[in-house]
Amino acid sequence: MERTNFENLRVYRLSENLADELWKVVFPWGYFERDTVGKQLVRSGDSIGANIAEGTGRGTFLDNRRFVRIARGSLNETKHWLRRAHRRDLLTTAQTISLKPMLDELAPMLNAYLKSIGMMSMRT
Repeated sequence: MERTNFENLRVYRLSENLADELWKVVFPWGYFERDTVGKQLVRSGDSIGANIAEGTGRGTFLDNRRFVRIARGSLNETKHWLRRAHRRDLLTTAQTISLKPMLDELAPMLNAYLKSIGMMSMRT
């Protein structure tokens, strides 16, 4: 199957990796933890890439920019749920250490992608 435009974006691939890692972290939790913090964490993590994908499919630079901003909000929501999970001792030190670089890299990548979309719209 041929890749679509969004699948070639490094920012999208990183968001996919983060979402997959979040799933691995949450899956072994107990029912209550998964049903409360876990579901929110997985949904917000999945939403980052979903909004990047949706934005590229909307057909206009303005729509694409709007969805990248929503993806940025989902990243912040993911950080919130990770903080809750950490404070509630649901994350191991190793999990925290493995997730942090992805989170630290994703925010500036989203900002750079948003900026590049703005530049594209000025060229047309």
